[in-house]
Amino acid sequence: MVRNIFVILVILLFGCGSNSENEYHYTESPQIQGETYWWNDAVFYEIFVRSFYDSDGDGIGDLQGIIEKLDYLNDGDPATDDDLGITGIWLMPICPSPSYHGYDVVDYRSVNEDYGTEADFLELMEQCHLRGIKVIVDYVMNHSSDQHPWFIASADEEPDFSDWYLWRNNDPGYTQPWGGTNHVWHPHNNGQYYYGVFWGGMPDLNYTNQQVKDEMFDIAEYWLNEMQVDGFRCDAVKYMIEADSQLENTADTYLFWEDFHDHYKSVDSEAMAVGEAWDATETVLNYVDGKFDFCFEFDLASAIIYSTNTSSPSHLINKMAYIKEAYPYHQYGTFLTNHDMNRVFNELAGNIEKNKLAAAVYLTLPGIPFLYYGEEIAMSGVKPDPDIRRPMQWDSGPNAGFSDGTPWHTINDNYTNFNVEDQQNDENSLWNCYQKLIKVRSEQDALRKGTYQAVSSSSGNVYSFLREYDDEGVFVIINFSANNLNDLVINADSTNLSPGEYLITDLLGQLEFTDNLTIGNAGEILNWSPLSSLSARDTSILKLSKI
Repeated sequence: MVRNIFVILVILLFGCGSNSENEYHYTESPQIQGETYWWNDAVFYEIFVRSFYDSDGDGIGDLQGIIEKLDYLNDGDPATDDDLGITGIWLMPICPSPSYHGYDVVDYRSVNEDYGTEADFLELMEQCHLRGIKVIVDYVMNHSSDQHPWFIASADEEPDFSDWYLWRNNDPGYTQPWGGTNHVWHPHNNGQYYYGVFWGGMPDLNYTNQQVKDEMFDIAEYWLNEMQVDGFRCDAVKYMIEADSQLENTADTYLFWEDFHDHYKSVDSEAMAVGEAWDATETVLNYVDGKFDFCFEFDLASAIIYSTNTSSPSHLINKMAYIKEAYPYHQYGTFLTNHDMNRVFNELAGNIEKNKLAAAVYLTLPGIPFLYYGEEIAMSGVKPDPDIRRPMQWDSGPNAGFSDGTPWHTINDNYTNFNVEDQQNDENSLWNCYQKLIKVRSEQDALRKGTYQAVSSSSGNVYSFLREYDDEGVFVIINFSANNLNDLVINADSTNLSPGEYLITDLLGQLEFTDNLTIGNAGEILNWSPLSSLSARDTSILKLSKI
């Protein structure tokens, strides 16, 4: 149930000048500190194994390739600054599959031979865990491949498998629930129709059959116990069990995920599962609280990109006010784009400063951040899907340093300008921006698990908010405008900070402060002018330490 939102947002416009002359007055009640978990301390990195790094020259990325590049992601030494600093990895499907993407599985208990062996996978787990990196894997439970032995046996009406999938004698004419004219019942050469909500090559499993449910739960246990993963990213969670023409978000689907939650927690109470319920926040909320530990927040991702492109944070501020109250404390996945979406570099019109701004937003907001491989170096990509999943751009040499062979897919044309090697050597690059933001987040408890409170700014182009944990604050001030802003003033009627004097430290190392900030008896901040100027689309992250 969505909690009440105690937010008053009043916008007062003075004069008829530009947005930078508008003053935003809003009062948001301080948030109550809640419980967080290990995933709240993580920054995840989504990897498409086929495209990350090819270790053996066959043109296909593999598990040994990830192992070779782990020091790029996190070398295990907090004192170094030449790794990205992520602390979690999401591996896209790694099981055998007839497709390049792997979302149509033919064997849930083994590793795709293109990527390596079970021994390679266990080595990857060991090396990740030595570096403090948690690993979750894509678990595609809704459907299998039509080449899976289970489906072949079911189509042949073998008694042990005949009802492992959904069959009927005719096509009722139902179409995909997200729109369009594609039918979801597909003809088979056995004279029957089978159900597959995505397409005929991915038939849905029949979870009203207890044997199917038990087997898929056992497979989850196998990956947790035998393959040592830390959890799952669960694909297409809205479509598990249908109710006649209702193809998504059914009561039985919700009950299914409650059972799955209870099962994986019984195997490992620290295991995590994140759900992909690609829908509006109001629908996503049905999949948390006893179902998934958290789900991805697609509306928030859209709000970040929209506000960045429009140079106005108002839509994002309002969205965060709703999210803050709607979800269990900080239990939602934040991101910009993923493997199913046009890359964020393209969504932000190829503008590096906008990409830096968007990164600063979601890496300082509450939630669990996920970074899609290559976003940190401005990789481009517009659908069709293979073009948003191209090989990683490591350097400006042949094949962008991805492979000594012929890559499975062509490299982006811009790799000579946008690659890891060059950006690591450019202190003003997008990569260095991401690296600094991830480091700051990892070092500050307030940014990972502290309360969130939007506060008033003297400019309508500024998004200013306070993160607070254990009487230590981090103020984030972001200029969404394409213009420099001067003499910003911050006000808050009350905060969670105790009264007194606070030392101000610039966590990005750009400014030195000689004056302290005084917090009033009610936790208020009055007419605080922390910055004489904030550059266009720039971010300031200020730590407040009680003296």
